[in-house]
Amino acid sequence: MATGYLAENVMHFARVLRAAGVPIGPDRVVDALQALETAGIGRREDFYWTLAAVFLSRREQQELFDQAFHIFWHDPKMLARVMSLLLPQNIGQAGQSEPLQAGRRVSEALLPNPGQSRELERQTDCDNDAGFAFSQTEVLQHADFETMSGAELAQAKRLIARLRLPIPEVQTRRFRLDSRGSRIDLPATLRASLRGGAQIIALKRRSRIARHPPLVVLCDISGSMNRYSRMFLHFLHAITNDRDRVHTLVFGTRLTNITRHLRNRDVDIAMNRVTAAIQDWAGGTRIGVCLEEFNHKWSRRLLGQNAVVLLISDGLDRDVGEGLGAQMERLHKSCRKLVWLNPLLRYEGFQPRPAGVRAMLPHVDAFMPVHNIESLVDLARELEHGKWQRAAAKVAA
Repeated sequence: MATGYLAENVMHFARVLRAAGVPIGPDRVVDALQALETAGIGRREDFYWTLAAVFLSRREQQELFDQAFHIFWHDPKMLARVMSLLLPQNIGQAGQSEPLQAGRRVSEALLPNPGQSRELERQTDCDNDAGFAFSQTEVLQHADFETMSGAELAQAKRLIARLRLPIPEVQTRRFRLDSRGSRIDLPATLRASLRGGAQIIALKRRSRIARHPPLVVLCDISGSMNRYSRMFLHFLHAITNDRDRVHTLVFGTRLTNITRHLRNRDVDIAMNRVTAAIQDWAGGTRIGVCLEEFNHKWSRRLLGQNAVVLLISDGLDRDVGEGLGAQMERLHKSCRKLVWLNPLLRYEGFQPRPAGVRAMLPHVDAFMPVHNIESLVDLARELEHGKWQRAAAKVAA
């Protein structure tokens, strides 16, 4: 087995990856040393892929591993990379951001005290601006999920767990006894008169039963939606355990119902079960095919009694919108309200140019961004007051 400085450096590299969010235990380190002894370290490329094969278990971890590898193992451009990771990110055109989203997590993991870089930035800002008055929570509410560090993501999850969706109650066709009801319940009145024996009969009244309508969530888990969908699933876990009749289905290249997994009270156990149930996480997107499956298989079961549907997706479809318009129209006609949450809408210059976006827009009641905690608060406010705005008109404005 490899010994000396190589074994020690592999161990420290594993610690960096673990601090950055990749689950690596001591057994992986031992396996990595054995793999290096078998494959050899004569070529840098072989060394890279040997460690990747042992340390990585999911596709979305590749970006973290690549950045950490080139920094830790003395990339010639290491200094420039580290400096760029510590600088604030600038958003350019829609869908583009520099540096990569995992950069801040890697830079924090390489520091002696993870989270130190973010704290140093806050201290510098406070020193340069005496009028700095925003609390950490207030700043975090406006931060984009894609640019958050590992520590900020953990804190954001705790804040999200306290959010709720106050959807107004709707009246059903069922009635209940109510002394202030507007309708007289004749059968109940007659039954009461037979028991009482009084000469004056007291009228029994009734009113309609009001309850929250079902909430159905269709969440895109493709590669472009990875960070946002993970945070939104924490939000869905909170509201699933707060109220009844919440149904969650995720889609990429296939449709998966994860409602049962989200009902577990422990968020960690729930997320582990969700991860195990999903086979197409961070892959491609076939929105039209998945919506067709939902309309044929799940629509009649879930969309009764004035259901509200939340569709979380960036609208980027591998099938270029083929058949998507017809499925969106059918979904819209089957529910009470259809709300589309799109993280790309956070860009002021957003234009509905992709074919999938153009096919979906005419069939939704509201079109809103979902990229930070503040956008989730706005969503709750929108659902509470019911001030729906046609999506096409909103984008045109």
